[in-house]
Amino acid sequence: MAQFNDEELTKAVINRMQGANDPRLREIMTALVRHLHDFAREVKLSEAEWLAAIDFLTRTGQMCDGKRQEFILLSDTLGLSMLVDALNNKREGRETPSTVLGPFYVPGAPDLPMGADIAANTEGGFKTSVSGRVLNGDGKPIESAVLDVWQTAPNGLYDVQDPQAPEMNLRGRFRTGSDGAYRFWTIKPVSYPVPTDGPVGKMLLALGRHPYRPAHLHFIVTASGFEKLTTHIFVRGDRYLDSDAVFGVKDALMMDFIDDAKSNTAAVACDFVLKRTGQPS
Repeated sequence: MAQFNDEELTKAVINRMQGANDPRLREIMTALVRHLHDFAREVKLSEAEWLAAIDFLTRTGQMCDGKRQEFILLSDTLGLSMLVDALNNKREGRETPSTVLGPFYVPGAPDLPMGADIAANTEGGFKTSVSGRVLNGDGKPIESAVLDVWQTAPNGLYDVQDPQAPEMNLRGRFRTGSDGAYRFWTIKPVSYPVPTDGPVGKMLLALGRHPYRPAHLHFIVTASGFEKLTTHIFVRGDRYLDSDAVFGVKDALMMDFIDDAKSNTAAVACDFVLKRTGQPS
């Protein structure tokens, strides 16, 4: 039986992947093994630390279910989600930048008419009008673009986190007309902590990091012939913009939420500019 020292072991593992039928899989796994082994050598990983890492990943998986994705939260808080976003979504000029999806997106939000209130079943909060247009790179409106919207309640929880919240609360889908315009009512978003009751939250606290995200609205904007845009609208001036727990803030996504003392409401306007499918980065 062959015996390997630590350097030979890495080569042996990589060599046994050469029969993989998918060259991309072989490329990814080769790099993964090489970097993973180099990491273990660099930090001189102990057996106790290796077991602690296995336990951490096991508990991370155990926290995942149909309403919570702890592995996405782990990716987000390590900056990996935003790195993948940066590598795959290079936008220039007027195109709206993308950011993280987050761990609490739920497909199947209700289709609502323009002007509907996604916070109709939510108590508290500052009533807010959200409006704008969906445009192409030439500034022309995009008809039949779909905006999938979601956010937290005033208590900082998404509906899937709060057993008292109605299903699909603060979620909705809107389809633009020929003018590319959209509009709906909601409540002004608040900054909130990512979950700290699981392994990722405990990791943040152990590293001396706070768990907070700045106030924002989530959007996925889709239209035929254009690339899907996953993005946020951030409240300009939020205290956590410079220290977002998931590194998702971009300057172009900060928006002014204008308060109207007379009506006791707020308003924000934001246009989304989509990138055509197949357009060079």
